[in-house]
Amino acid sequence: MAKTNGAKSETSTTESPSVSDAEDLAPVKDSSELVEGTQDIDDILNSLKTLLSTLEKLQKARQEVGDIKPLIGRMLDGEIIGGEDLEQLKTGVSGLSRLVRAYSDHQAALAKAQPARQLLDQVIK
Repeated sequence: MAKTNGAKSETSTTESPSVSDAEDLAPVKDSSELVEGTQDIDDILNSLKTLLSTLEKLQKARQEVGDIKPLIGRMLDGEIIGGEDLEQLKTGVSGLSRLVRAYSDHQAALAKAQPARQLLDQVIK
């Protein structure tokens, strides 16, 4: 009978690792899901940071361009512009390309950051 008990001990020892292996796999799967969720949250937070950065650049570009719309209107009407208005117009027109790029970057960042709405709804109720 000692052999039978020994065999049972060996069998139970053999079964135990397979059971513990299965148990070890379950937490790993949960951890990978947690990591994916964390990466999604990190991506969302990074997209919000990018959106904030592009908004700051857009505001800065708008300030640099200033209020040149009336000056451009006057120029397009054929009016002669001189002095300080002409300098402001030159600066504003050269800044328009930066403004357009900043606006485009802001729109792209805004679209990419939209998943943050769902996250905020889940976190802040």
